[in-house]
Amino acid sequence: MGDVIRLSCNSLTFCSSIVTAFSSSLNSFQPILPPNQRLRKGVVSVSDASSVMDSSSSVDFRPRKQLASFKVHATVTETEQPKWWERNAGPNMIDIHSTQELLNALSGAGDRLVIVEFYGTWCASCRALFPKLCRTAEEHPEILFLKVNFDENKPMCKSLNVKVLPYFHFYRGADGQLESFSCSLAKFQKIKDAIVLHSTARCSIGPPRGVGDLNLESLSAPKEKQTESTAT
Repeated sequence: MGDVIRLSCNSLTFCSSIVTAFSSSLNSFQPILPPNQRLRKGVVSVSDASSVMDSSSSVDFRPRKQLASFKVHATVTETEQPKWWERNAGPNMIDIHSTQELLNALSGAGDRLVIVEFYGTWCASCRALFPKLCRTAEEHPEILFLKVNFDENKPMCKSLNVKVLPYFHFYRGADGQLESFSCSLAKFQKIKDAIVLHSTARCSIGPPRGVGDLNLESLSAPKEKQTESTAT
């Protein structure tokens, strides 16, 4: 009987040591818990330990919330800029779109000096020269500058024997065409010299004249010419 009681006491002592060791191991284990949960001190049951392990594992492996990224799309309103050949220096620089417009501009210029530029939108030399021509127009508001697009007025340009671009015609009142020549940016002084030469004070006698009036009129009214020739 004494041996049985001694064995029971030894068994209780061994079990107590196991529980103490398990409790100390749980106390040393510090899981990551939410702020509202705290680890209870004292003897922890197996069910409590499993709940702690479940909660810690759920916290450790919980995916972090990513901040939503916002993309800011800036809307920039760009005003359409005019093409280089569409820019005019002022009221004394006019675009010509037809033969009739050229005739009207020459007849309405009176005794003013008129410079007609024949250009191409694809012409690099025309583009390089154009800014300096605009400055010249600003410096001489008494001169009328007319711009003729070669591609839009090929029949008229061929009639006026325009074969090289840029090309310039000078007109003045009853004197009609004074001079014509091709000019590049490197030879722009040629235009300045012609302005000085043809800007001298004078009184024209008679109405303003254009160059190649007969050819220009035939281009501007081909139907009328055909009707007259048929009637004769």
